[in-house]
Amino acid sequence: MSHNTFGHLFRITTWGESHGPAIGCVVDGCPPLIPLTEADIQPLLDQRKPGGSRFVTQRQEADQVRILSGVFDDGNGMVTTGTPISLMIENTDQRSKDYGEIARAFRPGHADYAYQSKYGVRDHRGGGRSSARETASRVAAGAVARKVLGESVRIRAGVVQLGPHRIADEAIDFDAVHDNALFAASAEVVPAWEEYLDGVRKAGSSIGAVVALEVTGVPAGWGAPLYGKLDAELAAGMMSINAVKGVEIGAGFAAAELSGEDNADEMRLGEDGRPVFLSNKAGGVLGGISSGQPLTARVAFKPTSSILTLRQSINRDGEEVDLRTKGRHDPCVALRGVPVVEAMAAIVLADAMLRHRAQVG
Repeated sequence: MSHNTFGHLFRITTWGESHGPAIGCVVDGCPPLIPLTEADIQPLLDQRKPGGSRFVTQRQEADQVRILSGVFDDGNGMVTTGTPISLMIENTDQRSKDYGEIARAFRPGHADYAYQSKYGVRDHRGGGRSSARETASRVAAGAVARKVLGESVRIRAGVVQLGPHRIADEAIDFDAVHDNALFAASAEVVPAWEEYLDGVRKAGSSIGAVVALEVTGVPAGWGAPLYGKLDAELAAGMMSINAVKGVEIGAGFAAAELSGEDNADEMRLGEDGRPVFLSNKAGGVLGGISSGQPLTARVAFKPTSSILTLRQSINRDGEEVDLRTKGRHDPCVALRGVPVVEAMAAIVLADAMLRHRAQVG
């Protein structure tokens, strides 16, 4: 299987399967002398790990990360050496027997049929490589990327739509995200959203959601014209996340309804002589290059395909079957997708920062 690596100068390669002994990643291209310990990575993994509330899968994984290479104690603490950083997370709570019935059948909405068609073999235990379990490796790599970016770049994301229920743009509060089990970007919607998702969960069903992303502190100049556009690479990073089916940058699809006057982000000079933008329909990217404004995006997650309702499908023997997916699954995969969205943003931006530095100093 190819295409397990993402990035150019800052590259991550993830490895492992959902029900294998471990998962992990190799981060290549990280500059030397950046302070890095497992304590820098673990808090972000704790946000993503399963079993944290009744609204996510009850698989119990500690998701304890181990740094196997690429750091050294230079006498003042652990720092990166500039060599590949290998990170490993052990799997400890696999229940492969839950997937025995779908060893030969293809679950609707999953990667089962596509993997079997491409490779002639698939790991049916939790989806193997196609499982969202792989995203823990991305979150670990994203923690390293954040260290490369430094504290001046602030990356925040939160759920702004759960099924048909939306948070108004002016009511979005990213500071509220980690104070509730739904990762909702507003404390006010939590009681109603919890009641709604409880209904979905108890019915054995699932629902989709939208995660909003905001990044501040990115200076003007990151990204490249044409085939290295920052917004294109950000969209590619988001689309690579399991269950993501849509990405908007800035105004996104709403721009199709705007006039040229409304869509243009007008400028004036600030007191310091720098430009001040009067709006941000472009989402912080102009011509594929960061403008210095906040980077904004929205990421749409489909409903979890694993549900208890019987669904029609076929098996490898060419027979029609009805499937009910057993196991432990998220009623809304987007909730734990919030730290993954942040991680992929960090990885894209760390790569953009290093490429910018390499070209223009």
